[in-house]
Amino acid sequence: MATTKIEWTESTWNPITGCTKISSGCKFCYAEIMARRLRAMGQEKYKNGFRLTLHPETLREPYLWKKPKMIFVNSM
Repeated sequence: MATTKIEWTESTWNPITGCTKISSGCKFCYAEIMARRLRAMGQEKYKNGFRLTLHPETLREPYLWKKPKMIFVNSM
């Protein structure tokens, strides 16, 4: 889970990263650009770039949260 500057949420949680482009609306995808940047920075979750990737090690994270919060799930 990561804190965020997105005004309507407190944190993001991405147990899955990447995507499969399905329409012309995907041409300017912010997440693909960000994934490319994070991969270049050596972020482990983005070693596959924008290829759809499940991160099973993150699936239990919500059980560790001590209080309720607004989470943006699969923002990437």
